[in-house]
Amino acid sequence: VQLVESGGGLVQAGGSLRLSCVFSGFTFDDYAISWFRQAPGKEREGVACINSVGAGTYYGHSAKGRFTISSDNAKTVVYLQMDVLKPEDTALYHCAIDGLRYCRTVAVPDEYDYWGQGTQVTVSS
Repeated sequence: VQLVESGGGLVQAGGSLRLSCVFSGFTFDDYAISWFRQAPGKEREGVACINSVGAGTYYGHSAKGRFTISSDNAKTVVYLQMDVLKPEDTALYHCAIDGLRYCRTVAVPDEYDYWGQGTQVTVSS
């Protein structure tokens, strides 16, 4: 299993970024895929999740209304579209799976088995 994130960068507040998570070793229909983020000195935080079945989506409090998780038509990439970015969105963003097909109601990082290396997002004020 491998997950590789990309798309991070430096953006001004109010701007947008789209992160990508390319995965291998499993198919989209096998497992739900989640995005987490971790800012310096803070705990890892669940940002968004997409079910493997039915493509239902779930968002953390900080992401609701601004971020959108989706997959491409071929179901080989999961995206995190981030709009109206704020300086507090600055963090290292990871995609991860926990072996379940449906998203957890509460994303607990310790319960996730496979992680990508992360992509850095920096939002300037």
